[in-house]
Formats: sequence, C-alpha cells, structure tokens
Amino acid sequence: MTRINTPLTAQDALVAIMVAVSASDEHIRTSELVTIERMVNHLPVFADFDADRIGLVARTVLELFEEYEGLDALFGLIREALPEKLFETAYVMACDVAAADGKLGEEELRLLEEIRYELNIDRLAGAAIERAARARHMVL
Repeated sequence: MTRINTPLTAQDALVAIMVAVSASDEHIRTSELVTIERMVNHLPVFADFDADRIGLVARTVLELFEEYEGLDALFGLIREALPEKLFETAYVMACDVAAADGKLGEEELRLLEEIRYELNIDRLAGAAIERAARARHMVL
C-alpha cells in the first residue's frame, strides 16, 4: 500500500482533485498530466509544495478509486484538508484538467458535477468557471 499515511495538506487536496478528474474516465492523458504539472509549478498556492508528492497523492487517489465508496472517502479527505476559501480554486483546477485534452466524457462531467456538489460551488459560478476553462483550452 502506497497511500499517504498522514492527513492531506491543502495542496495535496488540490492535486488529488486534479488527479481524480484525470483518472475519472480510466484514461490519464498526457495533456492532463502536463496541465497538472504546469499548475503545480506555476500557481502561487503551490509555492512551497514539494512536487515529488504528486506521485504519492496520485497513487492514493487511484487506490481510493478501487475501493467501494472510495470517492466518498476521497471527498472526505479533501474537505478535511481544504479550506473553504480554496473550494472555487479546486473547481477551477478540476475544470482545467478536464478540458486539457479537448474532450469531456460522461465520467468527467459526472465527477465535475459531484465536485460542485461536494464543494458547494454556486451554479452560476460553476458555469462561469467551466466556460473559462473551455475558452482557455480552445484550439484552432
């Protein structure tokens, strides 16, 4: 078992949300991994984050996905670690990862809906965040 043995940090929780969205369709794409890495390397919220933890957080998420009610357990860990002021930030990151490959499958859409519910993201704010993610990831 390679799961994180200590409580998640807020930064771990943000990474976990991104990994969960990427893995939701059972196909973790390179574009999604690059998006996660880019955010971890450039966003201020990750300024003091040890990027080596990404793999450990990812393994934890994937192990939870294999368990019965693992998604509920993951959301419990995320809500415990993530301050409310970062709920919208987490949703922005989730939407960017979902949009990174230019396709939104049913699994990703369902998980985004669940994230909105679990993090109490306002419907209008959620729609704006989703539209902005689509716009950022448009191609010619």
